Amino acid sequence: MQLTSSPMTSSFLIHFFVLFALCFKAKAVIKLPPNVSVPAVIAFGDSIVDSGNNNHLKTLVKCNFPPYGKDFQGGVPTGRFCNGKIPSDILAEELGIKGYVPAYLDPNLKPSDLLTGVGFASGASGYDPLTPQIASVIPLSSQLDMFKEYIGKLKGMVGEERTNFILSNSLFVLVGGSDDIANTYFIAHARLQYDVPAYADLMSTSATNFVKEIYNLGARRIAVLGAPPIGCVPSQRTLAGGIVRECAEKYNDAAKLFNIKLSKELDSLSHSSPNSRIVYIDVYTPLLDIILNYQKYGFKVVDRGCCGTGKLEVAVLCNPFDTTCSNASEYVFWDSYHPTERAYRNLVDGVLQKYLSRLI
Repeated sequence: MQLTSSPMTSSFLIHFFVLFALCFKAKAVIKLPPNVSVPAVIAFGDSIVDSGNNNHLKTLVKCNFPPYGKDFQGGVPTGRFCNGKIPSDILAEELGIKGYVPAYLDPNLKPSDLLTGVGFASGASGYDPLTPQIASVIPLSSQLDMFKEYIGKLKGMVGEERTNFILSNSLFVLVGGSDDIANTYFIAHARLQYDVPAYADLMSTSATNFVKEIYNLGARRIAVLGAPPIGCVPSQRTLAGGIVRECAEKYNDAAKLFNIKLSKELDSLSHSSPNSRIVYIDVYTPLLDIILNYQKYGFKVVDRGCCGTGKLEVAVLCNPFDTTCSNASEYVFWDSYHPTERAYRNLVDGVLQKYLSRLI
């Protein structure tokens, strides 16, 4: 993607958008301490924070069509694997940065978007290099290359000093592991040479190495989300939960083992990385609590998604020909794999309350 304009207007437009981004702020929900600034939210990883990068790929893992985006601004399907906003959007909104975090590959991306954060994530990507290869999506190595390009564009717009400030103070979010565990390891059986502990080692080492890479490029506030209880999402209940569609515990056990290893590696990395705030974020426990006690949170349906039967539909299988529930906020899951915006908001609120002080 290239940001282009006519020679006569390019300088004016860049200065206008830079001024606009520096002056405009969304209304913050979270009150930050005095003298603390979080200028941007920048996301890497998989479909949980993919805001539309997969739209531009030759892959089946897409969602830039109805009913996706049913509750997004204007009801527009943007390529977010959700009925509305995804966690990176909600984080930017709650921190008072902007209403949503656009995809880096969005052809309508404006210079001002770069200053306040973009998403490099790609649905169905993962820490295992084989995972994005199977799905024909963007691997973490290419997300890193796009991030390097992004840094170059920032420097061209606001100079090196301001770029370094943005990088060192922004909130970086990394999400992965679900597709590695569910798709590559258990469904495709593509890593038969590994037992679960060895595969968890592969994943956690890859995740930690990626964090090292973005730290070396200037990132300091880095939130790394652990794997969720992947065995309890509707699709895995259908595929591996037996006739009564219970949570598939072998998937959950793999996620828990990965999370233990990832947490330890990130803790060690944090201690050896000066001025860093590298924080492992436990999403397994709060999401499992929502799943097990969904009625307490005001949800009515937990074992299927809002789209279609809710048991298998995701990406191209969740499409305009499917019947969609009338009120997605009653469901924990939007499709058979991804939570609804309301479920995400529950999670993000809890994450901010628990971890924000460690990240800033």
